Amino acid sequence: MNGTEQRDDDSRAERVSDTFRKLYGGSPDGVWAAPGRVNLIGEHTDYNDGFALPMALPQTTLLAARARTDGRLRLHSAQGDGRITDLAVAELAPGALQGWTGYPAGVVWALGEAGHPVGGADLHFDSTVPTGAGLSSSAALECAVAVAYDELYGLGLAGPELARTAQCAENGFAGVPCGIMDQMASVCCTAEAALHLDARTPEDHAQVPFDLRGQGLRLLVIDTRVTHDLGDGAYAALRAGCERAAALLGLPALRDLPTGELARALEALPVELAPLVRHVVTENARVTDAVSRLREGNAAALGPILTEGHASLRDDYRVSCAETDLAVSAALSAGALGARMTGGGFGGSVIALVADGREGVVAESVTVAFGSAGHRLPRILEVTPAAGARRLAPAPGTR
Repeated sequence: MNGTEQRDDDSRAERVSDTFRKLYGGSPDGVWAAPGRVNLIGEHTDYNDGFALPMALPQTTLLAARARTDGRLRLHSAQGDGRITDLAVAELAPGALQGWTGYPAGVVWALGEAGHPVGGADLHFDSTVPTGAGLSSSAALECAVAVAYDELYGLGLAGPELARTAQCAENGFAGVPCGIMDQMASVCCTAEAALHLDARTPEDHAQVPFDLRGQGLRLLVIDTRVTHDLGDGAYAALRAGCERAAALLGLPALRDLPTGELARALEALPVELAPLVRHVVTENARVTDAVSRLREGNAAALGPILTEGHASLRDDYRVSCAETDLAVSAALSAGALGARMTGGGFGGSVIALVADGREGVVAESVTVAFGSAGHRLPRILEVTPAAGARRLAPAPGTR
């Protein structure tokens, strides 16, 4: 982290601490941060025990927190409606909460379900992770609570354990059957690196150097402003289809199907399941290829891999939409080295890898294309690989 980033962290920590004092009286026990993420490659592979290559974003959810001894959990967000949600930890149950509060409350519930001796807390959130953009704003909420509770209650949990807790909250409490990639990225990523994740054994993750600036590259995130709720059933249906295909093939998960046996497997499957399997198997191979290119110091070679991944998500998995397809085609026509949708799909964001100096041209091309098509204009951010969840130094005056 450079000096400017450290000053920004300190300034934000001071602001959320000041708001905490106004809301709850007294100072927080600490301030924690957890980032959103973009996935470079490896989409819809994690719930198939496969591979992914995410990186953490500079955009984070900050959490000022203080433990309570009376079993009450109080939640407030700077991006919410201004109200404090007051809950009894002992009464937390899946399905009881709607909206954003289900994610942090779900983490407290998941810790209790796992047998950890946790109680209540006063929590105040302030996030710069765009919501509804496929950048894992929900995972950032969850992971901020996980790392804060780990310290507040002296749990001593390792990063992958915290990620599993956050995933359990999203699966079991919020009702979204996601894999573990988002949470692992938010907790375990490091700056200037991508996370090589094996979802079957997340403890064995590895950091892969991803020096964008040093190799004359920029990474753009294009938020199409098309939002989609992954809890509405479409995501679950895709996962169920993959699980059914694995069962028909006699495999523990689709990651166990070798690329060389893909053609035979496709012939044996129902027509509606074959495209899902083709995507997962080829996407796992793309992750392996991408990791090799990064380890060789050839990040520019990610470009074609990204574009191939988008075609697979569009044509086989069918989770793209008109806006994400337009963002990809407009970026490529303006000279992007590669582009693809990132996240669960049905909207959200596109990433574009561009050469240094071309970012403005690509951004303008996408914006003009959206305007001509009558779409809402996209929000375009330049991002670099950032650090995962962490405790920030207490801001001046918080003690």
